Amino acid sequence: MPIDSDKLKAMKPPVGLPFNINKIGHVVLKVADMDRSVAFYTNVLGFKVSDVYTEDLAPGGMVFLRCAADHHGVALVGNGAGDAAQSEMHHMAFEVTSIDEVFRARKYLREQQVKIDFHGRRRAGCQIAIEFHDPDGHHLEIYTSLDQVGSGGEVRPPEDWKGVKSLEEAIDNPVENQLAALQDQSLRED
Repeated sequence: MPIDSDKLKAMKPPVGLPFNINKIGHVVLKVADMDRSVAFYTNVLGFKVSDVYTEDLAPGGMVFLRCAADHHGVALVGNGAGDAAQSEMHHMAFEVTSIDEVFRARKYLREQQVKIDFHGRRRAGCQIAIEFHDPDGHHLEIYTSLDQVGSGGEVRPPEDWKGVKSLEEAIDNPVENQLAALQDQSLRED
């Protein structure tokens, strides 16, 4: 099918979209050799390791890397058992400003018949997020409140992560120093 550039350039977001993506927040890549990839991102590109998941937390392990104050800008997932041999993108994440926007995005995506695969708070980085797939099957995330890492490199210790599997639980059981107040209580599902 030929590409109609004028038609594509004319596409605009709907008026009144209930959330606003600020930036591409992080990319998570599947890698064939974790040591080789971490060495590349640290030694060649200058990223710093924020956290590591061992295989008991994520099949193949996972390494979170930062180039600024965000807990991670790139995360690497090792090839766990049964994964494809080739390297590929695991997911791409989009940052929004507030928890209310994450709740509104969940509601809106459901109204658009987009299946939500996860909503809640992840462990390392402690972002409050929803996860879903685009029409081609790419794994996407909309999140807020990703931990920030100071110039000293200190990160939140694993015992303080508090991963939860609902947005409501994320705001009812916040992690320390995370603004987790929902302004519009009508967005709750419980």
